[in-house]
Amino acid sequence: MRKAFSLLEIMVVVLIIGLLSSLVVPGLVGKSEEAKRKLTCVNMQSVSELLDMFKLDNGVYPDTEDGLAALKKNPNPEKYTNYATNAYAEAKSKLKDPWQRDFIYINDEGNINLLSLGADGQEGGSGGDADMKLSACKF
Repeated sequence: MRKAFSLLEIMVVVLIIGLLSSLVVPGLVGKSEEAKRKLTCVNMQSVSELLDMFKLDNGVYPDTEDGLAALKKNPNPEKYTNYATNAYAEAKSKLKDPWQRDFIYINDEGNINLLSLGADGQEGGSGGDADMKLSACKF
């Protein structure tokens, strides 16, 4: 009557697990960053929709100087007289990219854009470190 596995059986199982992981792991490497880049576009689109609601109420987008903070609290009640009763974004909501950095908001005479500096947090870059713009996201 057998009550345990032999050393050879355990080694075969470990070898099989090693072979399977060598096939699966390379396919997963880099997927996390790719997912973060896709999530960045989705998050920027959500922020863009909040900005559109702000514009519907106030007739203009927030100035670049007022930034995305204008979605959480009215920065200038005299300028934005039709600001919503409740803020457009909750105070605790994150207007950040998946790397936990604030989006860069630019209002160029009513043409708005959102930017993320990518994984490296620096201007420029290539691949996963490349900057991302809302206008370049494909939906």
